[in-house]
Amino acid sequence: QVQLVESGGGLVQAGASLRLSCAASGRTFSNYAMGWFRQAPGKERVFVTAITWSGGATAYADSVKGRFTISRDNAKNTVYLQMNSLEPEDTAVYYCAARRYGFGRSASTYEYWGQGTQVTVSS
Repeated sequence: QVQLVESGGGLVQAGASLRLSCAASGRTFSNYAMGWFRQAPGKERVFVTAITWSGGATAYADSVKGRFTISRDNAKNTVYLQMNSLEPEDTAVYYCAARRYGFGRSASTYEYWGQGTQVTVSS
């Protein structure tokens, strides 16, 4: 089992920045690829970004490319999501997730999920 706890969400104005953190416990964190997903009210959960176990490769949704950056610190069992130039359309609950094998954008392939953290961007 891997337990994931997100933090860092909040209410900000458009153009501001936030950094989300996801702390992992349980199994060896460095064995897992990590992803961030988000779910806006009334909408499906969608892929935001992912990073391989080593941090050597990343992927981003087109909507956040150039504004968001994923990173990880395996020594601290933590993955981060730096969000810059936030837009009202970024308002959602943000979830981190872990998968033991592979690396990808499909939520169904991730085995473990956090409880989510709310990000609200006002215009």
